[in-house]
Amino acid sequence: MSSMKRRTSLKVLCAAAAVMMAGGALADDPLKIGFVYVSPIGDAGWTYQHEQGRQAMQEALGAKVESKYIEDVPEGGESERVIRQFAADGYGLVFTTSFGYMNPTLKVAKRYPKVAFEHATGYKSAKNVGTYVARFYEGRYLAGIVAGGMTKTNVAGYVAAFPIPEVVRGINAFTQGMRSVNPDAEVKVIWTSSWFDPGRESEAADVLIAQGADVVTHHTDSTAVVQAAEEKGVWAVGYHSDMSSYGPKAQLTAVRHHWGDFYTKTAQQVLDGTWKSENVWGGIKEGMIDIAPLNEAVPEDLVKQMAAAEAGIRDGTLHPFQGPVKNQAGEIIIPEGEVMTDDQMVKMEYYVEGVQGNLPD
Repeated sequence: MSSMKRRTSLKVLCAAAAVMMAGGALADDPLKIGFVYVSPIGDAGWTYQHEQGRQAMQEALGAKVESKYIEDVPEGGESERVIRQFAADGYGLVFTTSFGYMNPTLKVAKRYPKVAFEHATGYKSAKNVGTYVARFYEGRYLAGIVAGGMTKTNVAGYVAAFPIPEVVRGINAFTQGMRSVNPDAEVKVIWTSSWFDPGRESEAADVLIAQGADVVTHHTDSTAVVQAAEEKGVWAVGYHSDMSSYGPKAQLTAVRHHWGDFYTKTAQQVLDGTWKSENVWGGIKEGMIDIAPLNEAVPEDLVKQMAAAEAGIRDGTLHPFQGPVKNQAGEIIIPEGEVMTDDQMVKMEYYVEGVQGNLPD
């Protein structure tokens, strides 16, 4: 073989080696993307919305990506095992979709620095761990306006999972919305200590209704609260998804989350080599939050009030926590003319005026 032929063969071998980088995958192999879900997918709720987002991403990017999910993964040690398995199996991007996955995600990410991780609702990040969350409180405020205008007892019931700032922020925003149209409105809260426990959620809703709540809502994953409202003949506000099929008479509206655009954009960034760790917090303006169609029982003037508030949030002229904002003791925490900052909202560990009871430790 001539020296020219040997040099040509060597170039071909080097080129072939170059495309076998990234864990032995060929350059045109699809990006493998993993999703870790805290509850069963079902047909409504938190995990269902993330699954809708995964499917939208898969449809948008086609053969460029290959995605897989594991559902009903408990927070803690089991989630760490699942996240680590994704990374070990050559997944280049992993979405971990529950607050309790935060520390397990960071632990695995430290061992796999070339994998991009995105954690939903957390506040800790790393060079290869980004965080993302929606401004749920914006939708909660709008739903509160509807609830405040529809209640006859001036009492709403709220079934909540864990007393973390994200959940407390939603309770407070809902209360702010109610009291913006009904200053006498109050909110009672029952904590379930579980993201997904339909039986406990239903029992909590029944207790709240027995205590006088004629509107109930929830920050839990199942449709149980809406179903309980339908059975008891009171109003409900769904969460995560439109749950009107479970409460066709009861549901006034629902706060909906949309993850598809974010998942698609993030996957494309990894494909392009432009991804970097960021803290993403999108709301109504960004299309991550919206309100489901309103029940026909909602009067036109209340529909217009909510629509005006939605437009204000979208263009920045209205904020659910614009002053004056008071805590339970009636102390002003945000003076008139000021707006609560993102940093203040992230650390929210108190109830606003209008919420009954004590916040658990």
